[in-house]
Amino acid sequence: MAAGDGDVKLGTLGSGSESGSDGSSGSPGGAGAAAEGGGWAAAALALLTGGGEMLLNVALVALVLLGAYRLWVLWGRRGLGAGAGAGEESPAASLPRMKKRDFSLEQLRQYDGSRTPRILLAVNGKVFDVTKGSKFYGPAGPYGIFAGRDASRGLATFCLDKDALRDEYDDLSDLNAVQMESVREWEMQFKEKYDYVGRLLKPGEEPSEYTDEEDTKDHNKQD
Repeated sequence: MAAGDGDVKLGTLGSGSESGSDGSSGSPGGAGAAAEGGGWAAAALALLTGGGEMLLNVALVALVLLGAYRLWVLWGRRGLGAGAGAGEESPAASLPRMKKRDFSLEQLRQYDGSRTPRILLAVNGKVFDVTKGSKFYGPAGPYGIFAGRDASRGLATFCLDKDALRDEYDDLSDLNAVQMESVREWEMQFKEKYDYVGRLLKPGEEPSEYTDEEDTKDHNKQD
């Protein structure tokens, strides 16, 4: 519609120049002025058209950035709050390192931050000590639902509801390939940020016995 309006205006300017030529016996000055006016109109039209496209692009970029910011606020900075919580001091963070051991689901639930200051959670069969991120994983934290539980399904499906938790051992066999890859990526994230303290045991599986040497070796790798 805007282009049509511009064409009409440019046509009117052309008609005015012809009339002026007849009235002034073909004065070169009148024709030049009309041509110059037409040029300004065309330039203005091009500027308006380009400006509209630019504003649309800016609006689209703003929407994308807003969406990304909301995701960042919801899930934290790729570590589900791990990066921010890792450097904060708290009474729970002063606890000594936990010796390496394996956990059943029932044993893991004891470390939800309410019964003891220490907070553990499991990802892809690995148990991590997230006590130093208690601001996020503590009872009042935004991700406290994962404390003392297997967080694999919730992380894979980006779900913070109780529907993502299982009271029985969860073998994740119903997750698709993309979701399982997401679980493995989260496992690597937690390995980088938190202490790995042992395995989450399957039903009937016996815990491993770890020597002090193995325990020290694992902690040194994480440091």
